[in-house]
Amino acid sequence: MKVLIVGGVAGGAGTAARLRRNDEKAEIILLEKGPHISYANCGLPYYVGGVIREKEKLQLQTPESFYSRFRVDVRTGHEVIFVNPEKKKVVIRSEGKSYEESYDKLVLSPGAEPIIPPVQGIKEYADHIFTLRNVEDSYKIYDYIQEKKPKTCAVIGAGFIGMEIAENLSERGIFVSVIEGTGHVMPPLDMDMAHQVHNEIRSRGIGLYLNRMCSGGFSCGKWKEGFDSSCLPG
Repeated sequence: MKVLIVGGVAGGAGTAARLRRNDEKAEIILLEKGPHISYANCGLPYYVGGVIREKEKLQLQTPESFYSRFRVDVRTGHEVIFVNPEKKKVVIRSEGKSYEESYDKLVLSPGAEPIIPPVQGIKEYADHIFTLRNVEDSYKIYDYIQEKKPKTCAVIGAGFIGMEIAENLSERGIFVSVIEGTGHVMPPLDMDMAHQVHNEIRSRGIGLYLNRMCSGGFSCGKWKEGFDSSCLPG
């Protein structure tokens, strides 16, 4: 049995480990387009905040340690660009070259892309607009703070990672405003619990703005025309 796994963070790496425990003889190849695998997403904000000081602490496994433990062929910097399910083959791109790899079973765990609102002018200010999805993102944010020493910051999105990065930026002396499109932070919480979090956020001097989103969503004409203050209630 030959298994290809696309994506090497939590889902992909966890699947590879489980497959090896279930089948000692299977050939397992883990393909990750980035340079790191099996890193702790929830630790990324704490590197930015200086709580985690060593970059290596963000990684639970390296390709070498993962192979040593599970005998999985880990290939970082390898992006799957095409899947042919009829022939059971994928096309992989690495260092400007492409090659094919066959499979018996294919697991897709590529993760997600951050949503960047199509606000007018956002590309012109891209040098200080960041996303936080992977290890490289956390390095960029940390280095920017070290070099530019910003005084204010807006965090768009109040999920778990959003709240963690807001806390860590605040601890570094930056005035933070958290902007969330729904009625409360951290969607898995019910409203009663979320209110306690809201109080805690405000007690730390962090600005909190809820229900701040274009009423028509990203397909709204106002988004297409560019940011309009009328999209923000209140």
